[in-house]
Amino acid sequence: MIEAVGLTKRYGDKTAVYNLSFQVRPGSVTGFLGPNGSGKSTTMRMILGLDNPTSGQVTIGGHPYRRLPNAPRQVGALLDAKAVHGGRSARNHLLSLAQLSGIPARRVDEVLGVVGLQDVAKKRSKGFSLGMGQRLGIAAALLGDPQVLLFDEPVNGLDPEGILWVRNLMKALAAEGRTVFVSSHLMSEMALTADHLIVIGRGQLLADMSVTDFISANSADFARVRTPDTEPQLREKLGAALTGAGGHVLPEQDGALRVTGLPLPRISDLAHEAGVRLWELSPHQASLEEAYMRMTQGAVDYRSTSDQKAGLQQPLPPGAEPPVPVPGQGQPGWYAPPPPQQGGQPFAMPAGGPGAPAGPYGGAPAGAYGAPGAPAGPGAPAVNPYAQPAPQAPAAPPAPATAPAATPDASSPAADTNQPEDAR
Repeated sequence: MIEAVGLTKRYGDKTAVYNLSFQVRPGSVTGFLGPNGSGKSTTMRMILGLDNPTSGQVTIGGHPYRRLPNAPRQVGALLDAKAVHGGRSARNHLLSLAQLSGIPARRVDEVLGVVGLQDVAKKRSKGFSLGMGQRLGIAAALLGDPQVLLFDEPVNGLDPEGILWVRNLMKALAAEGRTVFVSSHLMSEMALTADHLIVIGRGQLLADMSVTDFISANSADFARVRTPDTEPQLREKLGAALTGAGGHVLPEQDGALRVTGLPLPRISDLAHEAGVRLWELSPHQASLEEAYMRMTQGAVDYRSTSDQKAGLQQPLPPGAEPPVPVPGQGQPGWYAPPPPQQGGQPFAMPAGGPGAPAGPYGGAPAGAYGAPGAPAGPGAPAVNPYAQPAPQAPAAPPAPATAPAATPDASSPAADTNQPEDAR
């Protein structure tokens, strides 16, 4: 098991990881998610003893990595598939690693077969494609038959067959009782592979829960209802009936109705009582990607700017830009931690964050869709065509946040002044 307690890493006045605590348990695949620059790679480097934490500690099986006897036989890792001498063949690369750890040479041929590189074992790795390099890195991680495995973007560069192979490999390793910790940006693949998720943003823990609970806590589920397109009056009649029963209705562009606040059987009963025929009545649950985007929306550091059409479109003067709405802001489950860059000053979880009471479909509370003045979901205000909306006062633009100047932490090791990719 991997356990981090109060893990913090600073590079001068830049805090890459702040007060991070979590556990990675054996027997399941744990996904490690977060935007670019959130501190994932820094965390993995600290787990493997490549970087020293500024404060806190992380252990594997109760011991720091550097104190593990014959660590390669207990922990396998893939952090950088390019960390291979290009002049060596695949077999010689693995053979050198095996000799350093006292692993029999026959194990080299075994892992080459596991990753499918047995036919190119004598070829120099500098001629390998990105996907072949990934397979070689996975082979190196499996070389000591370890009980703890860490993979950073293991499917990068793999074709669909290779992605399926990695997925099945991760599940098989976890089924054997091993601890499997996987970092990836492919949400669709994590949804199929991971059993548990650890999500961080700007160096802080955002979520530590199962995939099912994560999706439920960070999505606004709804029922989709459709009436005959040739009879628009039936849609209006049904909308009024649903609103009168306490539901919240939002019309969609294709003519269907998005309903929250009522369970599907109740919607069906109301339609039957109103004499309305239904062409569709289906539940909708957000995907892992939608839930992840909702959770991490406020923790993204790198955003593209709009194209200025090669100078033909003049940008707005400073201070004239309208405030940009943040999808999901103000709804339960939305959490945007401020960047812990000013000397790692602590900050608290705002009220209404993850763990707030959810509505009937597990996501936004009653009123999240269609209620006057409530947000309708990512990027659009809610409008209830069947209720009289209350007047809204214009919102003042947010004031720029200020923070005191930071001072470098004297305990930061001089050897760690070069920032890794996640700390930039």
